[in-house]
Amino acid sequence: MKVLSVIKYLFSAIGVALLAGAFYLYQSKQEFLEKADRVQGTVVELIAKRSDKSTTYAPVVVFKTRIGQEIKYFSSVSSNPPSYSEGENVEMLYDPQNPHDASINGFFSLWLGPLILSILGAIFFIIGSVIIVIAWLQNKKTENLRETGKPISTKFTQVQLNTGYAVNGRNPFQICSQWQDPHTKDLYVFKSDNIWFDPTDFLNIEEIRVLIDPQDPKKYIMDTSFLPVLKN
Repeated sequence: MKVLSVIKYLFSAIGVALLAGAFYLYQSKQEFLEKADRVQGTVVELIAKRSDKSTTYAPVVVFKTRIGQEIKYFSSVSSNPPSYSEGENVEMLYDPQNPHDASINGFFSLWLGPLILSILGAIFFIIGSVIIVIAWLQNKKTENLRETGKPISTKFTQVQLNTGYAVNGRNPFQICSQWQDPHTKDLYVFKSDNIWFDPTDFLNIEEIRVLIDPQDPKKYIMDTSFLPVLKN
């Protein structure tokens, strides 16, 4: 299904973009720290930020620059319980050329943005990469079986919905067949890859070709080349 191909590359691309954003923020913070002056400030207020499920508190800090300019700093980082209390003294960092570009000298105040982007970026990138690797391994397995697999004729049994898998609320179809090993008398049930249309009308056959690993018939692929190709 085309949406799956899009998702795996989209997730990887989003992950790379978020990680690049995290690196950019990290570099910006490092440059800020290299030029920043340090002074003491005082928490004068805690601003409540309410959402549907919780209330968090962001500190407002007043500090004076080295030349005596008074700055009122509104933190963008809030928490519950509050990280600071009114009247508390905190160390402030500010850009001497632009004193309003300031930050409390604390881990979360400085690094929360890069940290969040890094975590989200890693999650998206890992998910996308895992999907890509699984698809690559599946294709590799299919190629190997097409080249070295033993063809057997199996008996068609039914078409079923794969209820254990869904995309956009839709379940794919699978063709099922079975085969009894003439040497061991073991019975094997085979299922096709996911099919995103009902193949019933195209199954005017009693037998279906399956390629198995001669050493392990549980490793197989069903030949569904007789089905039409879905174009949408």
